[in-house]
Amino acid sequence: MKIPRPAERLCHATGLLLVLSGLAHLVVFAVDGGPWDGPVSWRKPVTFGLSFGVTLIAVTWVTSYLRVGARLRTVLLVVFAADCVVEVGGITLQAWRRVPSHLNMATPFDTAVSMTLAVGGGVLVALLTVFAVASFRHRPAGPAGMAPAVRTGFALLLVALASGTAMIARGVVLTRTGHQDAAYHSTAPLKPLHGVSLHAVLVLPLLAWLLSRTSAGERTRRRIVAAAAGCYAAAVVAAGVWAVLTY
Repeated sequence: MKIPRPAERLCHATGLLLVLSGLAHLVVFAVDGGPWDGPVSWRKPVTFGLSFGVTLIAVTWVTSYLRVGARLRTVLLVVFAADCVVEVGGITLQAWRRVPSHLNMATPFDTAVSMTLAVGGGVLVALLTVFAVASFRHRPAGPAGMAPAVRTGFALLLVALASGTAMIARGVVLTRTGHQDAAYHSTAPLKPLHGVSLHAVLVLPLLAWLLSRTSAGERTRRRIVAAAAGCYAAAVVAAGVWAVLTY
């Protein structure tokens, strides 16, 4: 069942604005320069704006195939959209202030921003886990191959959430024990795993939808989606192995 159109439009518009924010900061980076890597760079508002924007749009679309109540889905998506704005807004604010956004306890204000981002991350985990559970409780609707695409996408999204939580948790521990520089660099091994697994929830359902617009038979479409899901899962496993070896 679809959510009310105004809420859906709100989520899509918010996602688009976040994407535009990321692209705008890419222009800022081109003009202002500075390092691309590190805790203080224009990379963060660029990548987080693009990633959160695309993810919000993707989740809004993909959850239309889930068998959840329209009212519950509306509430969850609106909260998710608001949380995405808070996350990108906090990161962008700190980028303009030329200070780290995450794991920054230098001042009371920086601590407040850092903790807000951490709490917001917890909210994201809770909301997306609810959607992931719903995708496995009841078979998602949609054309041939959509159900396994949605389920695999959400399963890999949980990997992204777990790796993100691990990055924040280790960073907080290092920060609290006086190892600030180590905290900023401790997230590097998990970033590829986090990035690769994050967008499966868009890529695989989009593939299933595109195949539904072709003349391929249902059996062929299911096989293609299954092969793509297997390749994507293999990429996530490879990123996970690399994270373990370099952690």
